[in-house]
Amino acid sequence: MDRLTNTIRPYAWGSTTAIAELTGAEPTGEPQAEMWMGAHPGAPSRTERGPLDEVIDEDPARELGPRAVAKFGPRLPFLLKILAAGAPLSLQVHPNLEEAKEGYDDEERRAVPIDAPHRNYKDANHKPELICALTPFDGLCGFRAPTEAADLLAGLGVDSLKPYVDLLHAKPEEAALREVLTAVLTADPDDMAKTVTEAAAAAERLGGHYAPYASIARHYPGDPGVIAAMLLNYVQLQPGEAMFLGAGVPHAYLDGLGVEIMANSDNVLRCGLTPKHVDVPELLRVVRFEATDPGVLRPEASADGEEVYETPIDEFRLSRFVLPEGGAAHDLTTGNPQILLCTAGTVRAGDLALTPGQSAFVPAGEKAEVSGTGTVFRATVVA
Repeated sequence: MDRLTNTIRPYAWGSTTAIAELTGAEPTGEPQAEMWMGAHPGAPSRTERGPLDEVIDEDPARELGPRAVAKFGPRLPFLLKILAAGAPLSLQVHPNLEEAKEGYDDEERRAVPIDAPHRNYKDANHKPELICALTPFDGLCGFRAPTEAADLLAGLGVDSLKPYVDLLHAKPEEAALREVLTAVLTADPDDMAKTVTEAAAAAERLGGHYAPYASIARHYPGDPGVIAAMLLNYVQLQPGEAMFLGAGVPHAYLDGLGVEIMANSDNVLRCGLTPKHVDVPELLRVVRFEATDPGVLRPEASADGEEVYETPIDEFRLSRFVLPEGGAAHDLTTGNPQILLCTAGTVRAGDLALTPGQSAFVPAGEKAEVSGTGTVFRATVVA
């Protein structure tokens, strides 16, 4: 079992205090957005044996187990993170596996540099993800029903939004959502900035269920993503609740601290709330234009105390153990790779003591027993 030393990514939207408060460290004064745990080449965790990606490359079958290698290849198929949003992230969507392969191959054929700001596909993998709240956590997930979105926009009383309201009422669901999102993202920038400014002022004045959009507009004044955000479901997670984000579902995280797990990919198509590249045609190819229930997930407890967040994805499986004082130890030994993350109390994982924010990599088949008092998340695969 390897204790992990992990990189914290300083993205501008990160909280300046949340990760420090979790780990007991002194805040740096700079944003701390994500702590990465895994073998992603962009920021692999480090062990006493070396960077985790290099450790796995030396003997994938030993580290990952033969079943995982046969199913997913010689790479750790998931990336685990602590995510701390102090400001809204970009409104975005992820491709399915076929779309990712097609997009990646196309950009490779056209020799688009992998680090080019206009490149959409950094790899050929899909990026389903799950976020589990550690604090109250706000986000956007999936389209509202068109009539609900129409009512929300109409309530602002902004004349330039009326054509969108009419479209949402007049068209069938898929056409309505597609045409309105397309119109918002392709509108004249100056006209749209004026519309967003008027909508933001109305949201500030009205408050209530408009308050989240007023906050978004304060962070991204004039951004068309403010209007696009109003087409989506607003979700508030309580600690322990989670949200699964499949391919084609537009979403954004707004505020809060959580544990995030995803397939090991960096493919993101942005819809707004960002200064980065927005490829509207490719985005429209990938988005699923259907109203969805955001589906708040609560863990399902098994007899041994493991609480599992069920998803339709095999590349990752997230669960947690809430260990009471004086409780029995839990044997987590499995033939698949695991990362164990402590988020509360002090947890013993094998010979390692883990405190909040500390984690360990468990190679396939290695004895893994957890005990102590606190909460430990378990990330592994279905193979």
